Amino acid sequence: MTTDTTGTAARDGESRRSGPADSPFVRACRRESVPHTPVWFMRQAGRSLPEYREIRANVGMLDSCRRPDLVAEITLQPVRRHGVDAAILFSDIVVPVAAAGVDLDIVAGTGPVVAEPVRTVADVERVRRIDRADVSYVDEAVRLLVAELGDTPLIGFAGAPFTLASYLVEGGPSRTHARTKAMMYGQPDLWHALCARLAEVTLAFLRVQVDAGVSAVQLFDSWAGALSEADYRRFVLPHSTAVLSGLADAGVPRIHFGVGTAELLGAMGEAGADVVGVDWRTPLDVATRRIGPDRAVQGNLDPTVLFAPWPVIEAEVRRIVEQGRAAPGHVFNLGHGVLPETDPEVLTRVVALVHEVSARRDEQG
Repeated sequence: MTTDTTGTAARDGESRRSGPADSPFVRACRRESVPHTPVWFMRQAGRSLPEYREIRANVGMLDSCRRPDLVAEITLQPVRRHGVDAAILFSDIVVPVAAAGVDLDIVAGTGPVVAEPVRTVADVERVRRIDRADVSYVDEAVRLLVAELGDTPLIGFAGAPFTLASYLVEGGPSRTHARTKAMMYGQPDLWHALCARLAEVTLAFLRVQVDAGVSAVQLFDSWAGALSEADYRRFVLPHSTAVLSGLADAGVPRIHFGVGTAELLGAMGEAGADVVGVDWRTPLDVATRRIGPDRAVQGNLDPTVLFAPWPVIEAEVRRIVEQGRAAPGHVFNLGHGVLPETDPEVLTRVVALVHEVSARRDEQG
């Protein structure tokens, strides 16, 4: 096989995909050969960019997510600035829940706050199913972005049922997830009913994005690391599987990511993802052994390393790229989101460095 520096390839004269489907990012997700390790950053379209802070001035988070023109501009900002290999749709994990009728707000400095937390079957039934009309602004934003991005793939995303359920049960962010676990253990039928409904909402939300043209999707289970593997398998895995398996025919790679999930990586892979995101706590070669050979990995630079002197950053980037070679496919990313105080110039340098140290020479194979 011959691979050129644009990421296109020819195999025995057969025609190849072109555009985002043949990008280094999508190829890495599919465990195919790439000209270099692709890189993007979680929360790359956000608080570290001065142009983002300017455009978001005096506009609430939920309102920002419902304005297609604003969503498109914010999504494009890091692509222009950093030269990343993929864009991720600017949105928030509670957008589909709000569209499903839940009274909530995203409070600056706090996060999502739910007016009436879920406590009963009646509360679950108030979370209605959604369709494209409920999130038409997302459909429009994706279509605008696909037209603008050209060969650069766009990643759609949603929150996983467990993380969304935790917000709804707790009424907002929680360090202990005490009410969440109390419902899991004490009212398992209610818990599974809530998560099943949220899986339906999440799947519908991702389907809208796929139908509008995203090249991949990521399911964020931000709080899954609060669980043991046994609890994850019992209370979470069936619902994440419902979402990811529901996209098996969508024709786009599926990424699954959580924080503090070292002991859950194998189970998270079983949920049906093509790529498993790994936070900074687990080396990628170790993570690959836990996940298995049939899935690519994504990660996993500690976001706080970006505040260190450049030689330290460079050494860590090189280590992660090298450890990522143990996986059948590797997408370079942070182990969590970009912190607001991060210097954007450092992110740009990291992208260039990843491309440089992972570049493959043209080779016959």
